[in-house]
Amino acid sequence: MEDQSDNVSDIKLLQQIRLLDERIRRIEQQLNLSSEQIVKAENQSIPAITDSEEREEKLEFRIGQYWFAKVGILILAIGIGFLLTFPYQNLPPVLPSLFGYGITLGLAGCSYYWRNSYTLISRYFMGSGLLLFYYSTLRLHFFSDHIAVENIEIEQFLLASVVLINMIIAIRRKSIYLAGINLTLGYCTALTGGDPYYTFVFISLLSVCAVFLQIRFRWSWLAIYSSALAYLSHAIWSLNNPFIGNSLQIVSSPNVHVYFILLYGLIYTVGILIRPNRDEEDAPTIISVVVNSVICYGLYFLLTLALQSSDITPAHFTASMPFLILSSVFWMREKGKYTTFFYVMTGYLALTVGIVNWFGLTASLVWLSWQSLLVIITAIWYRSKYIVVANFGIYLIILIMYMITEEAIGVMGLSFGIVALLSARIMNAKQHRLELKTEAMRSAYLASAFVFFPYALYHLLPREYVALSWVGVALIYFLLNLILKKQKYRWMAVFTLLLTVGYVLFIGIINLEPTYRILSFIVLGIVLLIVSMVYTHLRSKRSEER
Repeated sequence: MEDQSDNVSDIKLLQQIRLLDERIRRIEQQLNLSSEQIVKAENQSIPAITDSEEREEKLEFRIGQYWFAKVGILILAIGIGFLLTFPYQNLPPVLPSLFGYGITLGLAGCSYYWRNSYTLISRYFMGSGLLLFYYSTLRLHFFSDHIAVENIEIEQFLLASVVLINMIIAIRRKSIYLAGINLTLGYCTALTGGDPYYTFVFISLLSVCAVFLQIRFRWSWLAIYSSALAYLSHAIWSLNNPFIGNSLQIVSSPNVHVYFILLYGLIYTVGILIRPNRDEEDAPTIISVVVNSVICYGLYFLLTLALQSSDITPAHFTASMPFLILSSVFWMREKGKYTTFFYVMTGYLALTVGIVNWFGLTASLVWLSWQSLLVIITAIWYRSKYIVVANFGIYLIILIMYMITEEAIGVMGLSFGIVALLSARIMNAKQHRLELKTEAMRSAYLASAFVFFPYALYHLLPREYVALSWVGVALIYFLLNLILKKQKYRWMAVFTLLLTVGYVLFIGIINLEPTYRILSFIVLGIVLLIVSMVYTHLRSKRSEER
């Protein structure tokens, strides 16, 4: 009887399960859900918790494995540094350094032993070991009243040897980080004092090493970092290296030290020229060009101010030559837009400084206006609209400075207007090389000429001849229109005549003598009538053609 009751209960349970299954199926049909979608939704609900747990676990392991290793090595290195710097009164002076060398060997051994099992810690141990190796050698002469190595030349030789050994290890490991640390130590070595030429030569050798690593391993950012350190190191030396206890002052002897700045720039520029990917101007290339043109010449400019005034002009004329030559090399070799722009503008900036120092600020402005015409010609050769835009900004600044500072404008002052007309004409003739999409720059130069010619003639000539000279300028514009067939010159002539009319009516009636007043009115009236007749003839002729 019990078996029969069990069978009946099982049958009832199966019937209930079937009924429940049918209800679920009907619900799925009403919701238009397939069984695959339901299974997929059920499976997706499980990894949501798993992903959250995995993220927490990754963060935990990142902190525990990476950050604790970095912070631990840093704290350990600082502690050992303090230990080596501690004054040991009753011990031989060489003992702290020997202790440091022992720790260095221990770190190198741990790094080698754990190279496979604890790769990250192994690398950190090697980096800290190289730093400690250098610091222990530095401790032989510095950071203590009891000096183990008295001779600074011997100390510099030992430090240079350490830098060489460390660099070999960095190259063998192909580690950009170890190479960067070692370059930093090398520039510190260059600033340890002694002969200034030791400093300059050592910085130059480190620059060559950085360029070699850039080419060998394509470490472009390492070369940029090294170039910044090179200029910074030279700047610190020129301030009398206050970090080793010297008083802060500008060091100008030997005078040739400024030319080593150009040498550093030349070394890093060679690295840019022979870089593997010359087909593109990527971010490292552009940044490197900026550092080795703008920052290089900026430091050169500041330090040459400490030279005698008679030496500034040849110094900047000399500096302009390599920058201009390098701009040509970049253009002929790779048609670089940004590289060519920065080097050519830096070269002309150096030439500008030399001209200003030679002639004086006011007298040099006229010469600088003609230099801007030379820059336009250069821009056409390089097909660079960037140079054109930058040059116009410089030209406009020079023009405004001349109008403000020059008390008596001479005949040479008309050069500004002539240069503006020639610049506009050259750009118009060679616009296909400049790839200028609009005529904005040409119009800007013509507007400069339109403003400056009346201004210059007003200050250059007696008041009696101003109106007549402006009429002459308007006639020249009409003549240029006939020759060049450009409507802009007609507009310039028309506005110049209107300006003359205003001058004669409002100023000439009061200030001019009767003879010159009558002459100005008659000449201006005749010219206006002739111009009116010409415009009438041209309009009727066009009407007939239509």
